[in-house]
Amino acid sequence: MENNFLFDSEGLSEEALKRKHKLENDPSCRTDHMKYMDDQEQIKSDILEKVMAQFDSYDYNAYTALDVSRALQKNTIGVEEFKALLSPAAEPFLEQMAERARIETRKHFGNTVYLFTPLYIANYCENYCVYCGFNCYNHIRRMKLSMEQIEHEMKVIADSGMEEILILTGESKTMSDVKYIGEACKLARKYFRMVGVEIYPVNVEDYKYLHECGVDYVTVFQETYDNVKYETLHLAGHKRVWPYRFEAQERALMGGMRGIAGSALLGLSDFRKDALATGLHMYYLQRKYPHAEISLSCPRLRPIVNNDKINHMDVGERQLCQVLCAYRLFLPFAGITVSSRETKSFRDGIVKIAATKISAGVSTGIGDHESKYTGKENENEGDEQFEIADTRSFDTMYKDMSEEGLQPVLNDYLYV
Repeated sequence: MENNFLFDSEGLSEEALKRKHKLENDPSCRTDHMKYMDDQEQIKSDILEKVMAQFDSYDYNAYTALDVSRALQKNTIGVEEFKALLSPAAEPFLEQMAERARIETRKHFGNTVYLFTPLYIANYCENYCVYCGFNCYNHIRRMKLSMEQIEHEMKVIADSGMEEILILTGESKTMSDVKYIGEACKLARKYFRMVGVEIYPVNVEDYKYLHECGVDYVTVFQETYDNVKYETLHLAGHKRVWPYRFEAQERALMGGMRGIAGSALLGLSDFRKDALATGLHMYYLQRKYPHAEISLSCPRLRPIVNNDKINHMDVGERQLCQVLCAYRLFLPFAGITVSSRETKSFRDGIVKIAATKISAGVSTGIGDHESKYTGKENENEGDEQFEIADTRSFDTMYKDMSEEGLQPVLNDYLYV
């Protein structure tokens, strides 16, 4: 792929603008999004086929109120019941779903809520994803933190009391290679008891290396399981290869990771079908790797820099709540994370029902934790990936969760 990090004084170079226009308007110039690139490992797994068979055949309008009522009467929610609970027919049953989800959550997770924070260490990207603020054709301030800067950011975060960190980069192997990410993870082990990564998908050996560097779990968002829609949203870069991304969590488990997390980005395509595929993806992984810790997320689209066309309300809060309750009933042991993309009021409510983990003290920018945590100005910062809705600090979040009657948990895992 061409070097898309070169900009003129007004923004994108003329050559880059021409390339961008061609990608948007001429599908024939794009690579095959179902074909693996030479450096992408293929694994033998039947999970993709299983998930997509259910995805393609799912007609949520075929389910009735009677189907939903019968599903809620069952002790165990199977695949068919899960489909009914995601259907429009289940919307009038939201209160009953929420009450049952609340009981299931307390049964398996007690009265706890886990807290963590993300740390973006670079925002360079080689993909053209039309909805993402980091995409290579979006003219933003790019930045990659040095190890000294990363450690400084980690000290600021650790001093706040946080014990779990999620390390993120833009998807650029050129600017943020696996060794760079691994060194950052080794630093994180000095300050945090739990380390996760949310980076571009890599091969099994790379996941093994990152695990040896101290990574506990891997998060990968499939964005949408609709591979036809996926093709129109991911126009260039390694991320364009849909099946390679789908298999990322399984490669991570094959590389020795303790846990994995995944989700669709709700609102990119038909959210009910994407929610079904997300749940089934985690369900089949859990059955194949019963030792693994499985988690789901539920991100919705948020506004990004230089794009005012994104409507993050395409999936409403009631619909999001329905999806989360269905996740909890179908996968009672799975962790469920609700990010700062959502509002304070929604997050405060959903942790009492279905969610088990929330972020606090969040920044999606690069190198700005000191300014956000202490108020100290720092001119050397990179732009954010998307706007957040809940800006509460760690201290405020801890206090708010305690006042909601919940027990905030910073870490529940010990290495011996």
